[in-house]
Amino acid sequence: MEGLGINFNFLLSQVVNFLILFIALYFLLWKRVLNALDARRQRIQEGIEKAEQVDKELARAQTAYDSKVAEGETEAERIKAEAKEAAEQIRASVLEEARTQAEQIRVTAQTKVELERQHMLKELRGQVVTLAIAAANKVIGEALDEQRQQRLVQEFFSGIQAGRVVALEKAELASVAAESAKVTSALPLSAKEQTTISESLAEQLRGKPKVEFAVDPAILGGVVVRVGDIVIDGSVAGQLTSLHASLTEAN
Repeated sequence: MEGLGINFNFLLSQVVNFLILFIALYFLLWKRVLNALDARRQRIQEGIEKAEQVDKELARAQTAYDSKVAEGETEAERIKAEAKEAAEQIRASVLEEARTQAEQIRVTAQTKVELERQHMLKELRGQVVTLAIAAANKVIGEALDEQRQQRLVQEFFSGIQAGRVVALEKAELASVAAESAKVTSALPLSAKEQTTISESLAEQLRGKPKVEFAVDPAILGGVVVRVGDIVIDGSVAGQLTSLHASLTEAN
């Protein structure tokens, strides 16, 4: 090696010095650098993992938020629907109550008017009786006794003579089964007259019907009895119509 110009001892010392420097650098500097790099790499990895964890947490939070928003919208729609339904029920209830009150007012008014009408007709009956008696006395030319006068007028308006309902005498109602009947008179009938008519109907019909009494001044006098589809016209207006028809046919 000396022939090559290389000093073996110097080379050996240089190699030893290099190894010593390498070992010194490795333990004193390189190892620390490697440890620092490993620590940094670990911190970076931890940061990446934390970032991924944060992303997952954010994704879960977003999903939960979206779910809550959807639930909130559903709940809002439900509350809105319930409120609308409740409002409709309240509206329907108010309208029904208003209709009921209006109907009650109408019925009350009709009842009041009917009572006033009945009262006026009762008063009118007395006045008509007085006028009829006066007219009869003037036509006959002599005074009838008061009792006979009253009886004649009462028979005219009630259609009852000697305790018998004239309109029902020729009626054939034995085969008729009816639960109700309607009796119309020109002026209100007294309680006694209503009882007489009800008893006469019960005798002729099968069973005891419920009798409704009505007033229609247009029939002038007598009564019109309706039992089911059967109408028995014993009114003065009906008799005048029949008389007019007979005279027309005769001519």
